[in-house]
Amino acid sequence: MDKHVPAITGGTAAEIADSVRALVERDELRPGDALPPVRTLAEQLGVNRNTAVAAYRRLARSGAVVAQGRAGTRVAEHSSVAQEGYAEAGPLRDLGNGNPAPELIPALGPVLEAAAGRPVLYGEPVIDPEFEVWARDWIAPDIPEEQDGWRLTLTSGAVDAVERLLSQALMRDDAVALEDPCFLSSIQTVRLGGYRPVAVPVDEEGMTVEGLRAALDDGARAVVHTPRAQNPTGASLTAERAAALREVLADHPYVLVIEDDYFSLLSRRRFHSLIGPGHRRWALVRSVSKFVGPDMCLAVTATDPGTADRLAMRLSPGTTWVSHLLQRITHALLHDEDTRELLERAGAHYAERNLDVARRLSAAGLPVTAGDGLNLWLPVAAPARVVAERLMRRGWLVRTGDEFRLADDGVASRHLRLTVHDLTAVEVDALVADLAAVVAAAPRTS
Repeated sequence: MDKHVPAITGGTAAEIADSVRALVERDELRPGDALPPVRTLAEQLGVNRNTAVAAYRRLARSGAVVAQGRAGTRVAEHSSVAQEGYAEAGPLRDLGNGNPAPELIPALGPVLEAAAGRPVLYGEPVIDPEFEVWARDWIAPDIPEEQDGWRLTLTSGAVDAVERLLSQALMRDDAVALEDPCFLSSIQTVRLGGYRPVAVPVDEEGMTVEGLRAALDDGARAVVHTPRAQNPTGASLTAERAAALREVLADHPYVLVIEDDYFSLLSRRRFHSLIGPGHRRWALVRSVSKFVGPDMCLAVTATDPGTADRLAMRLSPGTTWVSHLLQRITHALLHDEDTRELLERAGAHYAERNLDVARRLSAAGLPVTAGDGLNLWLPVAAPARVVAERLMRRGWLVRTGDEFRLADDGVASRHLRLTVHDLTAVEVDALVADLAAVVAAAPRTS
């Protein structure tokens, strides 16, 4: 140990974890401080070694401590949580932001006055009637006919929907199956909620069958997945993979399946669902932020009736409803012919730009497949952090795959996530040349 550790007390895993948390709150344990080894702690407290292991595991799941293998367990450092969006890049060209193109987001000015309408008062329906008709038409074709009685709920974006769906269905320490690599917000939602993330590997067809089966065998009570344009990989479910995953889920009808179809209207791929005809707990979430704008915090969530009731109760103490003004603006925009034409151009733009840059990187000896979505998931034959550091010296800011990983196996990621759709031809030439040079010169081991 680095220094004397204040006395940890307790006879159960919960009591020991609470004792450590209290010591942290009183600053008797500080970020970076080492905790006693499991065997030592068990002997000091006179408890079974498994009890000490369970206590440290609870603390690690809550983010209070970090397990470092042979280096022991330490109080977690207070660090900023990775987020999507612009970074403090300074003079660097930011390729990690994951943002849509501003010029391909429809202008709100023309519809604002018409959308205002009369004031909405307490007690009125939470979904604007005209918006509900449009939303049902949008989502109904992708719900199995056998899933009759499904209901709509509105939330303040897809991340809000996922957080509320999990909280109405799970208890602390429940296991949640997440894609690995995974969307940043999903990682944070699960960890901050105190749930146990279970990594399900993702390949070019989406979640793997064996990975999902293993997560369910490990006790996963919820599954969060992206059917199209998976972030960060760009993978989309194929019909064959979706059918195989539905077969696995058929033996677990009460596991909550959340489908985050965030890229829907911009996607170049067909939608394939994990929700089978007999599945009992499910949600299909579609946000408008990628095509109407990130500031339009609105998502449509279709669910089975029981989940809809519980989700409505989770909304009632706080938000209660999503602004009818947002609903009317979204409805007006998506009924507008010019907006629909702009969205078609936007979807084509992202796909074409990613494909063009992928072809040029592949020709330069950096093979990459252009998936769906806003980003490229580039494999590199060297630790990604080393490549990213050397790219910074050449003026580029990128995200490494380490930020998106769930599996804690100590192996450095060998992927970069690049947002390239807004690069000029000159910038693409420079990026391809710099990437090729940096990867060629980088060491193959950490």
